[in-house]
Amino acid sequence: MQTSSPKYQLGIIGCGFMAQAVLFGAIDSGFLTADEIIVSDPDGVKRQAMEQKGIHAVDENRSVAQSCRYLLIAVKPQAFESVACELKGITVPVALSIMAGKSKQTVKNTLSCRAVARIMPNLPCAVGEGITGIDASELDRESREFVFRLFDAVGKTVAVDEREINAVTGISGSGPAYVYLFLKSLTEAGMAQGLSEEKAVALALQTVKGGVAMAERSNNTFDELIAAVSSKGGTTVAALESFKRDDFSGSVARAVNACVKRAEELSQ
Repeated sequence: MQTSSPKYQLGIIGCGFMAQAVLFGAIDSGFLTADEIIVSDPDGVKRQAMEQKGIHAVDENRSVAQSCRYLLIAVKPQAFESVACELKGITVPVALSIMAGKSKQTVKNTLSCRAVARIMPNLPCAVGEGITGIDASELDRESREFVFRLFDAVGKTVAVDEREINAVTGISGSGPAYVYLFLKSLTEAGMAQGLSEEKAVALALQTVKGGVAMAERSNNTFDELIAAVSSKGGTTVAALESFKRDDFSGSVARAVNACVKRAEELSQ
């Protein structure tokens, strides 16, 4: 049975890259201390790395679920049923799920928990520049504040309805890979024009970084920002017309749709 006064504020099942980003961000920001966190993972190397940071790490999941106030489930969706079997008989006060495709109802039906928050972070959380969509609608005020502060420690947060989570997955959850693909393609295009890889990478990275910074600071729409770079009959227009002929916008839309569809499949 769950104790009335859990020893740890946060328990984490699964210590992959995303979970590490969240827990290290929480510690670095001062929101949590290492001794307020317990994690479980079958990988001894990961557990040793956690212990070196002062975080208690174990190789089984039951002790984590039994001793924490908030349980972050950070395993692959395909592994969830196996984890849930290990936790039978344990009541989890608040479950925080970052699993793609697993609805709150599925988590509640599979685990014994009083409330579930559905959360979709992304990889830049690892450098404090993440964006996380959170549905914490069934949590009480104190628990909602905990969840948002936890993920505010690794970037920005957006409150969403659960029905929007798959769209969040398609845009920001998987989105960093789209950015890296664009950067890779832009770099390779620069090299094809005679630039060294070092120069092409530097130009591509700073161009995207600068473009994002301008978009964040400007009150202009994306169309207005595009127009600001373009001159009639000029070089930028020639590139934009090529993108249009290749249906660049349509390609992005189809990719996001494929991602969302896969997230829906995982929920079945």
